[in-house]
Amino acid sequence: MQFSKYLNSLLDRAGQNVKTIVLPEGEDERILEAAHYVAERKAAKLIIFGKPEEIKAFYAKNGWGFDGIEIREPEKSPKLDEYANLLYEIRKAKGMTLEEAQKLAVNYTFHGTLMMKAGDADGMVSGANHSTADTVRPALQIIKSAYKDRSVSSAAIMVIKDKPYIFSDPAIIINPTEKEMADMALASAETAIQFGLEPKVAMLSYSTYGSGHGDMVDKVRNATKLAQEMLENSPLKGKAFIDGELQADAALDEVVAKKKAPGSQVAGHANVMIFPCLDVGNISYKLLQRFYGAEAYGPIMQGLNAPINDLSRGALVEDIVGMIAITAIQAVK
Repeated sequence: MQFSKYLNSLLDRAGQNVKTIVLPEGEDERILEAAHYVAERKAAKLIIFGKPEEIKAFYAKNGWGFDGIEIREPEKSPKLDEYANLLYEIRKAKGMTLEEAQKLAVNYTFHGTLMMKAGDADGMVSGANHSTADTVRPALQIIKSAYKDRSVSSAAIMVIKDKPYIFSDPAIIINPTEKEMADMALASAETAIQFGLEPKVAMLSYSTYGSGHGDMVDKVRNATKLAQEMLENSPLKGKAFIDGELQADAALDEVVAKKKAPGSQVAGHANVMIFPCLDVGNISYKLLQRFYGAEAYGPIMQGLNAPINDLSRGALVEDIVGMIAITAIQAVK
């Protein structure tokens, strides 16, 4: 399979510091094919959950080997009791019983998350056959947020004409508050830096600098002010720029930016897009992917202590390859 220039760059970077990534959906042929390509490039070590005989038959049919790939059945894991006890200790204060923990430890997404918590894996990619909630829930309960005062959000890396952009939030926070939008701005700036961009963060709206009015405009304007204040007191100061409220054309087009937002360090050059609600973020990235062939990698979870990333259930094999590589890159401390 031929990969894009950007995807090849992700695989090359992941291969510089090989990490172990869990794939809990071994029943999906897209996952198995993606795992083969990642292992072939030596971009990650992979642990696939599923029925060994079925996975081996699929690989044999395609003439593929298992270098860099391990197959596991969580229900037969010798560490099952250890993981169940770990989950119980983490969640007993929330009312979880040991019996409940033992049942959940067999669940594939919980099992993969517990492997990470126990130090037996570095990251996980799930969602080809599960909802975002199925992936996010164990992540929040077990891996938890890296920041006590910041919400967990998601982003997508969109590659348009070989140029990457960060879109947030396309998957988790439905109608973010002003504080959540500000959190998204800083988290997305961190994601941008992690993937080689100098963050120019646009807080998007249907208004630019007061050209429109309404509650949503007020939310974005206030979120921008809060994000700028947070930026001043963060390690990102001087490394990222945040501005808003901006319309999409003002954020992206230099000519429009000079008319609508003269003097802005972001307008006309934005590479990080913060959307005012999940509807807009999710619709935008999927329209770009389907109508214009943009590469879309995500949703990428932001703000966790370790990388667990989601997949669109409509993900293509190359999308999954990219998400595995992204997760491996995020796992490098």
